[in-house]
Amino acid sequence: MEPDVLLKIIVSIVVIGYVFDQLLDFLNLKSQRQDIPDEVAAFYDREKYLKSLAYHRELTQFSFITSAFSVVLSLVMLLSGGFGWLDSVVRNYVHYDIMVALVFFGLILMASDVLTLPFQWYSTFVIEEKYGFNKTIARTFLLDKVKGWLLGAIFGGVLLSVLIYLINTVGPSFWIWFAVIASSFMLFMNMFYTSLILPLFNKLAPLPDGELKTAIQEYALKVNFPLDNIFVIDGSKRSAKANAFFSGMGKKKKIVLYDTLINNHTTEELVAVLAHE
Repeated sequence: MEPDVLLKIIVSIVVIGYVFDQLLDFLNLKSQRQDIPDEVAAFYDREKYLKSLAYHRELTQFSFITSAFSVVLSLVMLLSGGFGWLDSVVRNYVHYDIMVALVFFGLILMASDVLTLPFQWYSTFVIEEKYGFNKTIARTFLLDKVKGWLLGAIFGGVLLSVLIYLINTVGPSFWIWFAVIASSFMLFMNMFYTSLILPLFNKLAPLPDGELKTAIQEYALKVNFPLDNIFVIDGSKRSAKANAFFSGMGKKKKIVLYDTLINNHTTEELVAVLAHE
């Protein structure tokens, strides 16, 4: 395939994907209901509902700007030959295929994240703050970025190195082997994310014995959900939002509850949230 044809295909995919995603977000925004159905009006506060709509609307409108910025950057790099220029610069200093790929993609991802950093900052410290969600301080925000870069370099670097190695040694069937490796990596992360990665960002503590822990254990037993541990995470360190999730596989499943969730809901409500998860 000719390079200019391939370039046109890539540009078309980028533009069409962007337009399609933004159109879906726009249609979702236009379809928001301002009224509350009679079935839920008795127990759903109208003021909070309208506030949630305004929050979602502002986030979506802001995403239009951030997405447009990212797409424009990509198109500029594609149409100006920026990726080819960067590749040639890297090859002047690095001469091994795996190292070339690591440096090339590392520079692109780092530059992309740094250029979009003002948008991330605005989202956290302006929009989230405006609606009373933000609890993050500047130091935590910056430390999270550094930790994220380091983890991305380690895990992304290993996977990319394996991919380049397979391409060079296995040939056309490289994708089969890489699919197996990538799938194994995803399973590993699912099993050990809570115990290995999450503690780098948040503090996890076992849920104390009491009514809530007993209710969760009884429900897990009722639905035949093998439960290994129940943890409480200090989600209030970054946000006032409440959440819960579980991770792990087989008999090593773990439930994680945000402290904000525990502080604002009854035991019955918390069990209902876990049932949803």
